[in-house]
Amino acid sequence: MRWQRLDRSTVLRTISAAILILGLGAAIVIYAAAGPAPQNPLGYEPEDSKQYLRQLELYGGKANVLAVELRQWFDGLWHGKTLAFTVAFLAALLAAGFRLAAIPLPPLDEGEAAGDQPPGGARGGAGSETRHS
Repeated sequence: MRWQRLDRSTVLRTISAAILILGLGAAIVIYAAAGPAPQNPLGYEPEDSKQYLRQLELYGGKANVLAVELRQWFDGLWHGKTLAFTVAFLAALLAAGFRLAAIPLPPLDEGEAAGDQPPGGARGGAGSETRHS
């Protein structure tokens, strides 16, 4: 069997497929293994009370309330079933990035690479037409 050297595009497409398969497989395993979220021993979340939100707004304003809500949302991405969706999304995003990198660029014309052509180009740019009266 003769081994051939693979071109960059083939290697990147293979890496993209592997990332997608492994990432989605890991997401399925995480989703299946994730149990329900543990309940707070107090029976409620103190962060959800109106008094807590009022204290946050009193000390830091609306920006503080929004920052705490953003932090709680971001922390929630890394636990339980939402972790599975996060892993699947990141795997798809990374695979799409490798797939995008695998697209071959068109070759440069030798005249364009050397800069020999005037700004209007050989085909004529704006104002390159000559009018004869």
